[in-house]
Amino acid sequence: MQHRILICDDEDGMRRYLAKMLASWGYQPETFATPILLLHFLENNPEEGALLLLDVKMPVMDGIEVLRLVRKSRPELPVIMMTGHGTIESAVEAMKIGAYDYLAKPFPQEKLAAQLNHCIERGKLLEENASLKNELKKRSGIKKPVFISECFKQVYEMALRVAATDSSVLISGESGTGKELIASTLHDYSPRTDRRFLAINCAALSDTLLESQLFGHLKGAFTGALQNQKGFLEEADEGTLFLDEIGDLSLHLQAKLLRVLQEGELIPVGATRPKKVDVRFVAATNKDLEKEVMAGRFREDLFYRLNVIAIELPSLRQRPEDIEPLAHHFLDMISARMPHKVGGFSSEALKLMRSYHWPGNVRELQNVVERGAILALTDCITLAELPFTLGNKPETKELADQLETELPPMSLRKAERIQVIRALKHTDWNKSQSSILLGITRKTLDRKIKEYKLTLGTGELQ
Repeated sequence: MQHRILICDDEDGMRRYLAKMLASWGYQPETFATPILLLHFLENNPEEGALLLLDVKMPVMDGIEVLRLVRKSRPELPVIMMTGHGTIESAVEAMKIGAYDYLAKPFPQEKLAAQLNHCIERGKLLEENASLKNELKKRSGIKKPVFISECFKQVYEMALRVAATDSSVLISGESGTGKELIASTLHDYSPRTDRRFLAINCAALSDTLLESQLFGHLKGAFTGALQNQKGFLEEADEGTLFLDEIGDLSLHLQAKLLRVLQEGELIPVGATRPKKVDVRFVAATNKDLEKEVMAGRFREDLFYRLNVIAIELPSLRQRPEDIEPLAHHFLDMISARMPHKVGGFSSEALKLMRSYHWPGNVRELQNVVERGAILALTDCITLAELPFTLGNKPETKELADQLETELPPMSLRKAERIQVIRALKHTDWNKSQSSILLGITRKTLDRKIKEYKLTLGTGELQ
């Protein structure tokens, strides 16, 4: 099988020279005089090309800009930069962005041959390794997203394509859309899968605590630092670090994180010497980071370091066909942990869930299904077990009639008694679980049991 090598160089003589040489070595060269022609080819031939030879210095659009675009559309395509002596710094910069290597013109034929051979052999090994790991993951039951929608299918396939690279990935989308699940997918299907995957929420911790958690600290670095402590960046060495809500990171920590991305080294709090680390970064945000950059709240250089590959997750309302399979998936998970079996949903409940706008996305759906499974009186979740806010107002007379039938008007005291009995019954009188379910303290639940004179045999909802 001939490997197709793509060549993009504005010098006609260099293109002909490289094409002739590669053809004599058994490769299939494909030349492009301008970046526009190359990008058009890649767009229309997404599977073509074993490697790209890309010149750094070209008119209109330089090689660095072309590399950024190629990394977004074809992140798995290895790129070797070709540079003159005056542009070696640009080539080194390109490697930081994700280029495989660079060659300084004029380069010996044997050096190019060695680079091509090494790069293609490495690609074969990565492909075989990924194939074997994918097979192992299928057998070991790696957690996978549940979907049938085309829009989420495109997102998942993109994640699988970029997983084998070391490029940084920025995942955007509303809260609850599954950003951490996609981040773990990137790790699980990467060559780093045997190493650690760590996640940290940048919005959940104070600036001082977050710095210590990320970079670690030395004993005595601050009050309460009683011993040396490794940070997440060091713990994730040779693995993957997921930075959730990266848009909430302070400018001070953004500068420190940028150093890790650029130099591959960190300085723990209280230390003076840097430590080398090799971490694959995946970041997520529900903010528009480009607007944050324009507002001066997010560093532009850090944004471009993280945004090598951009993945945007659709909201649940943008993929309504996934609501029902996701609901059944969550119900299967929850029922396996419960003393009673709940096997499905009433048609009215499914209809209401499909019509709801789900501002909390998949996370909200999971919580609603769990609540319904706990409260269900039969083996089926009905409208009665869904939160009132889900329907807001009944949208049809059919739904209104159903609600009136299942929840007739009654006093607040009687309604409270019914809910206490339901909770106790469905937790087999586990008071701790029942109090959590009802949203009250254990002491309050004991008082309600006494007030309503409930005993273990109480089961009538009257």
